[in-house]
Amino acid sequence: MQKKKPERTCIVCKTQKEKNELLRIVKSKDGIIDIDLTGKKNGRGAYICKNIDCLNKLKKTKKLEQIFEKEIDDNLYESIRGIIID
Repeated sequence: MQKKKPERTCIVCKTQKEKNELLRIVKSKDGIIDIDLTGKKNGRGAYICKNIDCLNKLKKTKKLEQIFEKEIDDNLYESIRGIIID
């Protein structure tokens, strides 16, 4: 029997994909919001698709700010953009 791969949902477009196909953004207990490339950092996680459309909607709707209840620095969005384009 094959092990079921974990799926997560993009917070922007609500598409379900395998965990490794999405980008995880995490808020640590200290309130630091960072990109989690390993998928193993401790804290509250949110997943987005690795495409520019989802990133642009994420920034425009301030969805990440609602989820983490904290203002998000533009540098984080630029870092996400760099990972997506890469």
